[in-house]
Amino acid sequence: MTIDLYYWPTPNGWKISIALEEMGLPYTTRLVDIRKGEQFEPDFLRISPNNRMPAIVDPDGPDGEPVSIFESGAILMYLARKSGQFYGTSERDRIAVEQWVMWQMGGVGPMAGQAHHFLQYAPELDPPQDIPYAKDRYKREVARLYGVLDRQLAKNQYVAGDFYSIADMAIWPWAHLWKRQEQDISDKPHLTRWLDALRDRPAVQAGRGLHADLRQVTPTEEELKVLFKR
Repeated sequence: MTIDLYYWPTPNGWKISIALEEMGLPYTTRLVDIRKGEQFEPDFLRISPNNRMPAIVDPDGPDGEPVSIFESGAILMYLARKSGQFYGTSERDRIAVEQWVMWQMGGVGPMAGQAHHFLQYAPELDPPQDIPYAKDRYKREVARLYGVLDRQLAKNQYVAGDFYSIADMAIWPWAHLWKRQEQDISDKPHLTRWLDALRDRPAVQAGRGLHADLRQVTPTEEELKVLFKR
């Protein structure tokens, strides 16, 4: 009973490929080429109505019936429940895990995503959108969030406590791209320690490396228009 992973090599996609590797769950990768607009195709929208990947289809869902799930945080929590792994062992553990998953979904993901956009992509648009205010705003907010994370990691080995969890899997794919977000983490030793520790996990390497070659291709002008609906 293999899970179908609808995927493109982005931070949100890596969350789920890393989780599947860590949990040892069998999966088949279904590439959704967001540069070509495949996320808007009707077959994919039936699985992910918000036209975003990742999404999964599990043929062995609740009560043995198939289930499709979109939104990476919801997928992580489902997979943790299904596998019985990386969710802690108590209700207090689960509360800690869920609040940090939500912190990533509502904070690090959107803010780092906007920083990526205005720092890396917007200046390459036609016409160029080089907006100093937007660059500074999102860089500063990402820096603030990484300060929150560093202080949390000063108290704990992992994000939700002294156990590795889906909260770590949710945050690491965005945080390890700190250079692209033009961040300085030299004053954040606990964040640095955590980034390195997760990077060295074989399952993180496998999940991060899934179709990594597709990230090496620079989007064309037409592909940028599709990505950002211009």
